[in-house]
Amino acid sequence: METTDLVLAILHHLLAFSLAGIIAAEFVLVREGMSARTLRRLAGIDRHYGLIALLVIIVGAARVVYGLKGWEFYVYNWVFWAKMAAFAAVGLLSIVPTIRFLAWRRSAAADPAFQVPQGELATVRAYVRAQAALFFLIPTFAAAMARGYGL
Repeated sequence: METTDLVLAILHHLLAFSLAGIIAAEFVLVREGMSARTLRRLAGIDRHYGLIALLVIIVGAARVVYGLKGWEFYVYNWVFWAKMAAFAAVGLLSIVPTIRFLAWRRSAAADPAFQVPQGELATVRAYVRAQAALFFLIPTFAAAMARGYGL
């Protein structure tokens, strides 16, 4: 059981750090004058974002069920639910950029001279910035929870 808990914790942390890296990559890549290549790259990165987020949920659920702390620790802990709310908010904020990345990629494939409209670019940058800001709450709540806060 201890080995299972350790492996799940390691996977969970690596996946969460991967999400942070993807948000950072999107933040850097979403800028004026993006080429069709950059738009394809963004769409691919965003696809990985969704996949890794799903794996975070699966591994996190496994930690709740199979981890040493037991499901009761999580279910009755308000910090855990705050962490889940932050994760859900980041996920919801990612919907608009995902839709835009896919549309931009299609537009660039159809028209090599396509340029992302300034208004859409500003909107997507704001969403990615908001995701990054809220994402910082997730490890903050995780650290608090690991130290017994919220019980």
